[in-house]
Amino acid sequence: MNKIFCLAVVLLIFVGCKSPEARKPISIKTGSFIDASVERNKKLNAKEQASIQKFLSEKKIEYNASQSGFWYYYNVKTEVDSLKTPSFGNIVSFNYNVKALNGALIYSKDDIKTQSYVMDQEELFTGMREGLKLMKTGETVTFLFPSQKAYGYYGDQNKIGTNMPLICEVTVNSISEK
Repeated sequence: MNKIFCLAVVLLIFVGCKSPEARKPISIKTGSFIDASVERNKKLNAKEQASIQKFLSEKKIEYNASQSGFWYYYNVKTEVDSLKTPSFGNIVSFNYNVKALNGALIYSKDDIKTQSYVMDQEELFTGMREGLKLMKTGETVTFLFPSQKAYGYYGDQNKIGTNMPLICEVTVNSISEK
């Protein structure tokens, strides 16, 4: 009886000391959702770029392409070199309106009122923030922002819809030091 007990203990020790085995994953995740999202966004971007190019080709005004990915032209350009463009921390007072690509007015200057913005320290949509850096006091510029430079996928959750390119006419009233 002692021999059987000792043999059982030795077998348990031998079996209990084996190294752990790696577990196999229960489910395998693939990038199929991400791949589908990338394809959908590429198609959406191509469609939006085509509509913007069509808009630009129909206009008699020559739009400048910015390095940031939007287009603009000067309605009123200040030729005075002593005036400066805003830099980090400057306070910019400006008015603007917002239109859809088809020219329909979304927000008028009266709806939005005069805005006061501290450069790069407050929330403002990307295109407007980058566009203001190109302007001097007294200038009026019309910007054409693709949706990713405007309100993007979410819109403004009011009048500006999902993935909507925008036209904004902006007038800088003043630029001052903080």
